[in-house]
Amino acid sequence: MIILLLSCYKSYSQESLSKQMAATAMEIWKDSLIMQPGVPVKWAYDEGVFLEGIEGLWKNTGEGKYFNFMKKSMDRFVTDSGTINRYKFSDYTLDNIKNGRILLTLYKVTGNEKYYKAAKLLRNQLRSQPRVATGGFWHKKIYPYQMWLDGLYMAEPFYAEYAATFNEPEDFKDIASQFIQMEQYGTDAKSGLMYHGWDESREQKWANKTTGQSPIIWGRAEGWYAMGLVYVIGYFPEHDPYRDTLIQILNRVAAALQKAQDTKTGVWYQVMDQPKSTGNYLEASSSCMFVYTLAKGVRRGYLPTKYLAAAQKGYEGVKKRFITKRAEGQIDLNGVVGATGLGGNPYRDGSYEYYLSEKVVTNDPKGVGAFLLASNEMEMLPTQHIGAGKTVLLDNYFNNETRTDAAGDTVSYHYTWNDRSNSGFSTLGHIVYKYGAKTATLKTAPDKEHLKGASAYIIVDPDTKLETANPNYVSGADVRNITDWVKAGGTLILMSNDSNNSEFEHFNTLAAAFGIHFNEDSRNKVLKNHFETGTFNLENNPVFKTGKKVYMKEIATLAIKPPAKALFTDGKDIIMATAKIGKGRVFAVGDPWLYNEYTDGRKLPADYQNYQAAEDLVKWMLTPNK
Repeated sequence: MIILLLSCYKSYSQESLSKQMAATAMEIWKDSLIMQPGVPVKWAYDEGVFLEGIEGLWKNTGEGKYFNFMKKSMDRFVTDSGTINRYKFSDYTLDNIKNGRILLTLYKVTGNEKYYKAAKLLRNQLRSQPRVATGGFWHKKIYPYQMWLDGLYMAEPFYAEYAATFNEPEDFKDIASQFIQMEQYGTDAKSGLMYHGWDESREQKWANKTTGQSPIIWGRAEGWYAMGLVYVIGYFPEHDPYRDTLIQILNRVAAALQKAQDTKTGVWYQVMDQPKSTGNYLEASSSCMFVYTLAKGVRRGYLPTKYLAAAQKGYEGVKKRFITKRAEGQIDLNGVVGATGLGGNPYRDGSYEYYLSEKVVTNDPKGVGAFLLASNEMEMLPTQHIGAGKTVLLDNYFNNETRTDAAGDTVSYHYTWNDRSNSGFSTLGHIVYKYGAKTATLKTAPDKEHLKGASAYIIVDPDTKLETANPNYVSGADVRNITDWVKAGGTLILMSNDSNNSEFEHFNTLAAAFGIHFNEDSRNKVLKNHFETGTFNLENNPVFKTGKKVYMKEIATLAIKPPAKALFTDGKDIIMATAKIGKGRVFAVGDPWLYNEYTDGRKLPADYQNYQAAEDLVKWMLTPNK
């Protein structure tokens, strides 16, 4: 698989198509997602699809302008009290749920409760959303007794993320049931693909009177279902009984998509079950959706690697057939079918002729969003081999702070993978995934059983009694277990904090095993936003090869003796050190400097390279010790 990745990506890994597409979109829609001049922008799913692609690009680059664009876009709708302008609860349309994922991101990152209140409003819509007899959501109140594939993408990713975020585990059965029902009611037995809609009542003109299915298999509808499915699986608890069921469905979907892929161009047809019929054409948005689904499914381990070739062929086809140069640093996405549906007024009968009658446009936000999602996935593929099969374990035992969230739940935070606020390590965690490894959290003492599956183990800022009522201090047994694990080949990352914010006495017993001592001092005190006083230049550093200009403030300096060696010094102060012991190694620094506040691009000036430094450290910890 590694050889396949490297050879396939050599031709276009030099530039980011996702950035070029985003540049176009952020120019076209710099004030709002106005599709019709003079018509006020609506609270609509189109924006959510596009912004989800922007969010992925932000996570892949650490460039704060993408987050700021998301925030600006949603702030046009979300009031300070948490209501949503131009949203009508009583419409009961699943399309209105889509933007909820962006609201959850904004709440998690900023902590502003207006986004939580707005998200809760959408969650409450789902609580009373009309349902078919077997429990599936109606797509809209104006479309009674109907489930559409579209709705599985509009509602379920938000529903799953909300359930995981605010401790509603009972929702996962309902979420899985939506996908199970749609597969049961909507699948074509011959192709394995799914029809756009299903009418429980069989009353619609478009509905088959026996099966209730709509007449045609439409590409983007299949794409909505596939993208929603691959997204929600990641939020299901590892041992949830329905997780494997959803993965099995995804594998059936992937097999059908691979079979339907056009062998010549690598992309997919607008009407998927009639590829050779007169007037049918290859369509961009669905093709991007399928590339995203297959690539992400393989990356996350839900799909076997054989589907990667289909994703790669599809992405090459999208680039060749649908992408044109717009201006320097910008591109256009062509070949996207416009808004398409069933029923309504004027009535859409779901016929072959209807699906071919809808206008084909350039830079439709649904297509742009799908292209960004696909590109974000494909642009991660060249680095996946670095950490393939490895796990980065993050301590949540010595560092174990909690807080109360907006829902009133007690949650772990502060240098954790799940914490997306300034204090968290979510950006670092994404980089771990970007380089092909998995993240895990250790909430107990580091015994041999828990350490044995980890390639790297990170311990950050052990608690004092001011931070945690009953802190877990490093013990002699912990030192022995960790030392033995390092000697056997593990990579240990030690990040202390300055003298006012970290426990030193016990933590230093662990550091001492590797010739390292964290001094109880604090240098690089920065007043307000005088970033220059916290600036270091890491030129000619064997670990930090791309992240040169970096920011650290309030650092505990180091004292070292063999086997430790200084990695970076400033004046007389040792700032970073490494040590080799047995088959393993240790990296130490006196600050948790790679947390979100200084890696996600929202605070530091754009010329700082903490995000790149985080990538460097991840690559180092995942590269075999030489």
